[in-house]
Amino acid sequence: MERYKIDHELKIEPKYYNDVISGRKRFEVRKDDRNFKIGDVIKLEEFDEILLYTGRSSLYEVIFKFDGGKYGVEKGYCILSIKPYKTRTYLGITY
Repeated sequence: MERYKIDHELKIEPKYYNDVISGRKRFEVRKDDRNFKIGDVIKLEEFDEILLYTGRSSLYEVIFKFDGGKYGVEKGYCILSIKPYKTRTYLGITY
């Protein structure tokens, strides 16, 4: 089994998780308290406030980071552009 490093484990609500795994949502808006960087691997874990962790999770790589403090994004927050981990092509774009 291949080993991989996970830089961040993050909770995500089911409605957003479904959009991420389908490819409709290719970004995460997060409080920037974890020193996110391009190249980081994040594990998104589906979390329901009633059921708690659902057991569904997937890995993504940060391919772009927009720091807050401008363009309507609050300082201390960031927008992370993500793609599935260990892929070279995502939605027709080769990285």
